[in-house]
This record gives sequence, C-alpha cells and structure tokens, in this order.
Amino acid sequence: MSELHAAETSHQRRMDHMYRYQRHVYDLTRKYYLFGRDTLIGELNAGPGISVLEVGCGTGRNLALIGKHFPRARLFGLDISAEMLASAGAKLSRRGRSPAMLRVADATDFDPRLFGETGFDRIVISYSLSMIPDWQGAIDAAIAALNPGGSLHIADFGQQERLPASFRRLLRGWLTRFHVTPRETLFEVLAERARRNGAQLERRAIGRGYAWLAVYYRPAATAASATNPTVARVHGPVAAVIPA
Repeated sequence: MSELHAAETSHQRRMDHMYRYQRHVYDLTRKYYLFGRDTLIGELNAGPGISVLEVGCGTGRNLALIGKHFPRARLFGLDISAEMLASAGAKLSRRGRSPAMLRVADATDFDPRLFGETGFDRIVISYSLSMIPDWQGAIDAAIAALNPGGSLHIADFGQQERLPASFRRLLRGWLTRFHVTPRETLFEVLAERARRNGAQLERRAIGRGYAWLAVYYRPAATAASATNPTVARVHGPVAAVIPA
C-alpha cells in the first residue's frame, strides 16, 4: 500500500468513526457556526438541467437546500464517509425532496464518470477543505471536473482577520478537536489556479473574516480559445478581493 493510499484510508476511517454517531445531530449543531453556506447556495444560479455536485456532502443538508432553491437542477454528492452518506440518502429520499445521486469517493481523486457524467456545471465545497489533509488536491480535482463555463463555489473558515485575537485562539483550539484546520492560503491558492487556467475568481470575507467565500469560474470553451490559448487568458482575469 502506497503512503498516499494509506493516508487516504486513514482519513476515511477517522471520518467514519467520528461521524458514526455525530451524523444524527450534525445539522442541529453546525448551523450555529458554519456561516456562509446559505449565501453560497443562493448564488449558485442552478437553472433547469444544471448539474450540481457537492464535494464532502455530509448529511445532505446543503443538497436538500439546493434542491429546494433550484428544483429542476440535477444533484450529485460525494463523501469519503459512508456513515455520512447514510444520513444524506435518508434525508434526500424523503417525500418532496429533490433526488440526488450519492457516491462514496475521495475528494482528491474522483472522476465524474462515477456519476455517469463527463463534468459538472456547479461544484460546491462547503466547510470541507479545512478537514481534508490534501486540500489543494481537492481543489485541483474539483477544477478538473468542471464543465466549460462551470463554476466552483467554496465556503470555509477564514482567518478571523478582523476579530479579537482571544476569539481566534478559542475558535482554533475548539476546531482542532474536530480535526479542522482553517486554510490560511486558500485565496492565494485559488488565485494561482485561476491565473494558470485563465479563469475568473471572486472572493470575499464575511463576519469580519470568520468565513471566506470564493467562486472560481472556468472559461467557456470557444472556437477562438481552443485554437489560441492567449484568447482564453484575456477573457479570464482574476477578480479583486471583495472586502467584508
């Protein structure tokens, strides 16, 4: 077994162990501190037939809300924890809920063909990057799975840059107990990927830096950009940071 595969297996076992019982109260407890999720969902603009994948879909809370906002979107979800997907499947199978195709998969190494798709129009990663050891690999996998003209929507813990230092220390200590590490270089990594790929990037902080939101827009494929990569870069500037 390779070192990378061993790390992935260890992460999967840890998540299953942690959520075996937590999944039953997860949504009730997390709603008080996972800010920005509903803002992200409201901005998806997922019209009829649009495919939406959530990476690290957990209990299916976000997918259920996406289905409520955009009832004609096609929903997909993956999570490394089979325990969490058990809750997601139950939640999304309730009467009146939009159905979703769910798969156990690693956020850093998945193929859209697992869902019978060639790519996705919207990909959501909500408060998962701070729990994924190879979080940059998860970003790269999501970008690779976007359809031309698609977008990657991220919400996660920020650096609490405008909050008191005492609050930051308390929050970080508490998050560590749940294997959560806010990604200090999240915006920089996304900006580098956007420059490399000729994509647009919108990013902003909310709650005085408590949470960070980012949207990565893959350029739409055109005949001109397919034959002349310079054209694609011209149409993909990186947007400036939007202050909280």
